[in-house]
Amino acid sequence: MQQVHTALKERGLLERKTLRDVGPPSVDRQPAVLMLLFLHVGWFAVASAAPPRCEVLPLPGGRTSLRVLGEEVTCWNYGGDAPRPFLFPVNGPAGVSLVRMGHPGAPNHDHHRGVWFAHHDVEGHDFWADGTGCRIVQRQWLAYQDGPEAVAAVLLDWITADGTRLLEQRVVFAASRDEAGNKIEVQTELRPAADREETTLRKTNFGLIAVRVAKSLSSHFGSGQLTDSEGRSGEPAIFGKRARWMDYSGAVFSGTSARRLELEEGISLFDHPANPDHPTHWHVRNDGWMGASLCMEEARTVHGERPLRLRYLLDCHRGPYDSEQAARTFRQFSESPPWMVSTSSQPHVRWSVARQPVAE
Repeated sequence: MQQVHTALKERGLLERKTLRDVGPPSVDRQPAVLMLLFLHVGWFAVASAAPPRCEVLPLPGGRTSLRVLGEEVTCWNYGGDAPRPFLFPVNGPAGVSLVRMGHPGAPNHDHHRGVWFAHHDVEGHDFWADGTGCRIVQRQWLAYQDGPEAVAAVLLDWITADGTRLLEQRVVFAASRDEAGNKIEVQTELRPAADREETTLRKTNFGLIAVRVAKSLSSHFGSGQLTDSEGRSGEPAIFGKRARWMDYSGAVFSGTSARRLELEEGISLFDHPANPDHPTHWHVRNDGWMGASLCMEEARTVHGERPLRLRYLLDCHRGPYDSEQAARTFRQFSESPPWMVSTSSQPHVRWSVARQPVAE
């Protein structure tokens, strides 16, 4: 009781007449008064705790939201009837998604969903288009971690139309924010399914990661400009070429009614220098999509003892494309250690995700 009295006195609550002048409560009223006092002190302690800067919030319907300062940066969608998971929205600094669902003018491109993993030819099976019977499904989530970055790790299976598992894919997402905008790091590791020694990703332009940008960012449907790390602009100059990163920048529209504003933002996709065959080839279109083509020139076989690790960075930046800022972002990304997923020693936590220690 003395501790509660001291705590209330420090908060100035004993200066109130109801507590100072009425006198001590009667014996039959003490339990109720004590409960109220303890509830108040407990509430004050909880309210004083600093919330995490970044957090992961599971949502109904097979969705996982990655947030910074309470604002959604992106959402991982693995439920519903789509044959593969995807990121949507992917929000820029104004809180407007810089990617969209589907093609603005072609309904046969509804398989373009935000940001997604896919491949056109995995040992003769099409995981790129819809309607083939092939699916990429989330087997389970592994870890959700709040902190300086919102980190989620998931485990996926690539399953053919007849139910054969060809690949196992582990993905780590890490969302953060700096003065330039929102960033989403994406790391993936591909392994053959458990009963296979190897699986081959055959030669194709389509795969492994792609971005369908918002209509207003498209060069054809909007005011956007497609630019690569080597200073080239537009589909004819860029298609099939190698580059360290690719950027789509243009107009976005924020707000409603009289407060609706036109702003300029963009989204860049960076290929990490540790990725095989870096800098990657790019499959791009002026109608608003860009993809890092892992197998544009040749097939790639994934072996059980040597998983294929790939790292990418989505940079959702304010303002027009800035080559110097992009170069700084690429340098920082290049120097960042990869993520490791391991079993956790913490109580009630099955898996943990951490950066790989840097060798001294």
